[in-house]
Amino acid sequence: MTTTKTLNIRNLVLIAMMAAIAMVLMLFEVPLPMIAPSFYEIDLSELPVLIGTFAMGPVAGVLIELVKILLKLLIKGTSTAYVGDLANFLVGCSFLLPAGIIYHMKKTKKSAIIGMIAGTVTMAVAGCFLNAFLLLPFYANSFFASAGGMDAILAAGAAVHPAIGSVAGFVILCVAPFNLIKGVIISVLTMLLYKRVSVVIHGVQNH
Repeated sequence: MTTTKTLNIRNLVLIAMMAAIAMVLMLFEVPLPMIAPSFYEIDLSELPVLIGTFAMGPVAGVLIELVKILLKLLIKGTSTAYVGDLANFLVGCSFLLPAGIIYHMKKTKKSAIIGMIAGTVTMAVAGCFLNAFLLLPFYANSFFASAGGMDAILAAGAAVHPAIGSVAGFVILCVAPFNLIKGVIISVLTMLLYKRVSVVIHGVQNH
């Protein structure tokens, strides 16, 4: 799908609708206490983003992800000086782009599954790097400074996984599994819902 086709009026409306649904889902977060400290919470906001990516293409997917973040900022603002919001956008794109590109090369169930596996692995890797070099240092200096900085974050991780003693251990034992589980959940839900939702999306596109 070309950028021009993606940006027609009907698709822009669909992009806005999917982004709005994603933003609402972003408000409902659940911790995974057996996987990561409680300040890591999972949401299902990537579900409509991935469905929109499969239906309208990777460019549309990136736009849905971007509008989702902008709507969240408009409604809730930022508590992380935009650092967390940027990271959320980059992690989301690292998931949807591989999945969308692989699926749109050959639109079959097999390629969708391969794409979602690739997207999940890419998201886990990207999440590790972003946490190690951007998010964790930022949070250590901004939110955990009075509690001991990075040591406090590592201690929270060690409470879940006693083997954690470094940033590398934290991202490998907490961040990577967290994003892998999120990717699997979103992928399974996408497989269950995509056909039904895509009928509606393509119906709107064709009117």
